[in-house]
Amino acid sequence: MAEAPRVTVAVPSYNHGRYLDRALESVFSQEVPLEVFVMDAGSSDGTLDVIRRWEPQLAGWRSRADAGQSAAVNEGIARGTAPLVCWLNSDDWLLPGAFVKLAAALERQAGAAMAYGRAWNFTEDSAKMRPVFVRPFSEWWMTQLCIISQPATLIRRSGWDAVGGLDESLHMALDYDLWWRLFRRFGNPVFVDDYVAVNREHAATKTGTRRRQHYREAMDVVRRHHGSVPLKWWLAQPYAVWYRSIVGR
Repeated sequence: MAEAPRVTVAVPSYNHGRYLDRALESVFSQEVPLEVFVMDAGSSDGTLDVIRRWEPQLAGWRSRADAGQSAAVNEGIARGTAPLVCWLNSDDWLLPGAFVKLAAALERQAGAAMAYGRAWNFTEDSAKMRPVFVRPFSEWWMTQLCIISQPATLIRRSGWDAVGGLDESLHMALDYDLWWRLFRRFGNPVFVDDYVAVNREHAATKTGTRRRQHYREAMDVVRRHHGSVPLKWWLAQPYAVWYRSIVGR
């Protein structure tokens, strides 16, 4: 008999056919039993060809218009049964051993709802890698910026269900909000001091093309969970929006 899946992975996708193959390859290279659901929002590029190549290994997939990334991730994770869950955006990828390392950290700390590790930023234009700013968890740091890189996370399904998954009204800071809610409910997540994932930066990323909305949502998240917004956010937002407008990405 096949071993029961240990991790449910939701892969939201929309017109990322050129990236999806690498993302799925990195998922299926993990040395743990998985169930993977690709939640495509009705892509018109080559995404469906990629999905069909991987279909024998997928637990499920669909391709239709949806209510956005948060809704797609919630749907994918709800379709699974594994005790650990995560999502991987179709333009990111996991490093070998990622799930083994993150799951082991959760086994060592039974009360923790989430584990996270370090990640790289891969800049598509230059093909250069640089570390994402990730730190051991601290509430003070979390008020300043999101110190958890989304593709480098693994969450207990019990914790995910307890906080209701992603807030489907959010489209930019959906992960930042989830980390705060898990922290408030279960305490500090477990930090794994090892690189486990890669975040791809390219011209079409939401954080690059919708910078003003990203800051607005992130500041609302901090206000909701911390009670006030540190000065840093008010100083950084105009510069970040202006800089993106100058460089065009």
